[in-house]
Parts: sequence; structure tokens; C-alpha cells
Amino acid sequence: MTHSSTDNADMRVLGISSQFHDAAASVIEGGEIVFAAHSERYSKKKNDPFLHQNLIRHALSYGTPDAIVYHEKPWAKRLRNLRAGSWHGFAKEISSKQWVNKFYPELKDIPSFDYWHHETHAAAGVFTSEFDSAAVMVIDAIGEFNTASIWHWKDGSLTKKHTVNFPNSLGLFYSAVTAHVGLKPMEDEYILMGMAAYGDLIPSTHVYNQMNENIFTHYRDMSKGKSMKLRRNLQKGFKKTDYAGASTFDIARAAQQHIEERILCYAEYARELTKEKNLVFMGGVALNCVANSNLFNIFDKVHIMPNPGDAGSSLGGALLHYYNRTGRIPKWPGPYLGNNIPGLYPVQKALVSLAQGDIFGIANGRAEFGPRALGNRSLLADPRGGDIKDRLNVIKRRQEFRPFAPVIMEELAADYFTMPCETSPYMQFTAKCRYPERFPAIIHADGTSRVQTVNQQQHPGLYSLLKAFYERTGCPMLVNTSLNVKGQPMVSDELDVMTFSQTYGIAVHLHD
Repeated sequence: MTHSSTDNADMRVLGISSQFHDAAASVIEGGEIVFAAHSERYSKKKNDPFLHQNLIRHALSYGTPDAIVYHEKPWAKRLRNLRAGSWHGFAKEISSKQWVNKFYPELKDIPSFDYWHHETHAAAGVFTSEFDSAAVMVIDAIGEFNTASIWHWKDGSLTKKHTVNFPNSLGLFYSAVTAHVGLKPMEDEYILMGMAAYGDLIPSTHVYNQMNENIFTHYRDMSKGKSMKLRRNLQKGFKKTDYAGASTFDIARAAQQHIEERILCYAEYARELTKEKNLVFMGGVALNCVANSNLFNIFDKVHIMPNPGDAGSSLGGALLHYYNRTGRIPKWPGPYLGNNIPGLYPVQKALVSLAQGDIFGIANGRAEFGPRALGNRSLLADPRGGDIKDRLNVIKRRQEFRPFAPVIMEELAADYFTMPCETSPYMQFTAKCRYPERFPAIIHADGTSRVQTVNQQQHPGLYSLLKAFYERTGCPMLVNTSLNVKGQPMVSDELDVMTFSQTYGIAVHLHD
């Protein structure tokens, strides 16, 4: 990675990730990140892989871009499909650039660039961190060829140090297990993670050992990059007879144990190769917040962008290109980069709803860029109610075993949770609650919670709500889950709010 002069500092860059799952677009203008959003929020199709016209229209409202950047190299992806014997993927696949040229002719003549899939993942993490130097670890299902990689960010350069290639893929393994237990791969992996807490030790250990024997090549010695080596291509999934007789929860627990151990092993290798105390972790596997918490056993600080999957690479590609052209890193403003619902954050209306014991929504400000609601498109409630979890699962049409997350003032987090780190603004890590009997709505079966911390600077409105609620009740946290129901994208605009409220009978506050 090289960078040139600052002559292009005012350039406008449109970053695009699409054609596989969860398409997204991002805009950098004059050295600022001004927009980033998911296509699904415009098309209303969960994880929509294609660029919706309203997403592109919104991105172009900032002006015609000087450059368009794509998050991967389509020729290399086609070559991988050819080598793997996937003739359908080779012959039928249309690249992001071909899609843009076909449906958005006004962009056809704008200079375009593409970067390697794992490079844009790494860049998205590095350029949204505050690290001058760091180990960078990327683990996902598959890029062009890479499925895991280690990079070193130092002295303004991002250097690749190690790669694992297809068909060896920890991400594909976890997605294959997701499908094997009856969930939707590339979408429901987070449900599998939640199911793992319900598995029993002895039968899940038996499944774990079976996976060691017939899936992974290295299980007694998982040194260096060998932790990712597989015996077979899991892009085709498991056989129906695999792990016959085991419960889905036991299979989930076994898979989660493998994920945790093998991520940790690869992270140890990243530390060994780079000698760094800071880690940037990216790729879809970085959404496994249970595994993420273990990384503090190796690194002092860990940064995971709130959108570490492919959608986040629309921003990663744009940031990388801007940096290469200018030598400048745009300041990371936080994840609130999508569609805007204007007005004061509805603190007072929320307090009234809480006093009445209601479950309610807040849709205010700019939508979150990433899969998790962080206060601007959230369903909120008092975590002390014994029936809140069940009521929320009914509203969201979710399985009853699914957990909910707490949002808490940053300065009080350590008083109520055994935090692996000081702050967790993006719900990337789990911690055990010190007083689980007092807050039943946010406690998972294993006693953990996926904590979101908030401070005044990060989100003044949400912080003010938490502080006022704490002063009135002595409760320092709220239940926070996304403003949607299972299988649907998060609410984005005012029309979505009206539809959601009328359909599910839930009050959604837009502003005070």
C-alpha cells in the first residue's frame, strides 16, 4: 500500500460492496466520511446483495464522485470459481462494476478502481481505529482466494504477513454448521452463537471431537496458521447424516468452541508475527462477540469496526483509495452514517414510556452503519422486568432462547459487568453481569451479556436518557435491540416507522 500527495484532498469517493450479500455504499468527501448505508434499508429485503436505486440516489446526493471504488477484484473471484469447478459462478456472475454500468449509466465514465477483498476489510478496520500501529486479522468465509489473513499496520503502511486460502475457511465452517442446524447461512450465524449456550457439556464434547477428526486437520497442534486447515470443502455443507442424534444446541456449542479456540490461535500468530499489542479484527467472523472477548487474553486493545463484514468494505475500499491518493486518513465519526430522521433525541418521551413499563422504539438521527442497533434505530425497555425478554421475542417474532443486549453509561459498566475492556461502544464483546437477578432481561443462558457502553461524546442523546433513567430509578441500563422483526431489515425512515408501529402496535418515538 502506497500513498501520494495531498493534492486530491477534496476528492469525492464512492465506495461500493455488492453482488454477494448485504450490499452497501459509502461516500468520502473532502476528507470526511459523509455517508454509509446498507442496500437492505432501502429495498426492505434483508441482506439484499444488490445495489438499490434509492441507496445510489442517496449516495449521489452528495455530488458526482471523482472515483468509484469496489471492495474486491472480480477477475480473481471468477478465477477461483473456475479452479473450484463452479461453472455457474464463473459463467453467470456479474461484477459490481458491470451492475453499476448497466443500471447506473450516469456513473459509467467515472474512473473506477478495485482492491483485494481482505485488503478492504483490513483498511476498514485500520482507518476507523485510533492505532498508529497494530496487528490486523481478517477472518471471513471467502474473498477472492483468501479466507483468513494477517496484516501489519505500521509507519503508515499496511503489509500482508500471512494468508489462509480457500477451501480452508473458518467462516465457511461456521456457515455450514448454521445451515446444518436449520438456520439460514450467511445470515443466521449470530443465532447459532446464541444457541451454543444451551448445549450440554458431554454430548457437545462428543460432537466437538467428531469435528476435530473429520473436519479439521490440526487439532492437537493448532500452532500458527494451521488452526484454519480443513479436510474438506465446506462450501458444499455437511451431509445430513453428520452428527446424527446430536441436538442442534449441542452441535452449536461444539462449533462455537472450535471458532473460539481457532480464532484465538490465529490471533496468537498475529501477535507473534507483528509483535504488536493492539489488534484490529475484521471480516464477518469478527461479529462473533463471544469469541472476541477472548482476544484481550493476548492483546491490550482490540478494535472491531461496527460493520466488519462485506458491507463495511464499501467504506474500507473508499478509505483505502482516499489514503493512497492523499496520504490522509479521514476522521472516523462513529457508526451513525445512514438515513437521517431529524429532531431532538426523544429523551422525555422515552422516560414516559419507561415509567409506564412499555417496550418502545426510538428512530432518530442517522441510521447505524452495521448490523446492530446502537440507539438510533432501537427497541428499548427496562431490563428489570421478568417478562421483558419474552415480550420482546414475541414482538420480534424470534426464538425464545435469543438473548438481548444492555446499553449502559460507560463509567458505570465495570460496576455492573466483568468487562474484558474499558469500553464497548459497538456491542462487540460479552461480559458477565455482577447482579444477574436484578436485570433478567439482558442475561443469556451462559450468564453473559453483549454490552454496549455509551458516553456523552459518543451519543449525547442516548447518554442523557440513560443518565436520567438512572437518576430516577437507580437502574443504569436499558435493554437495547434492533428496531425490526426477524427476517426484516432495521427501520430506516419515517415511513418504515409508521409501518412498524401500526403493524406491531409499538410506539416509536421520532423526536421530543
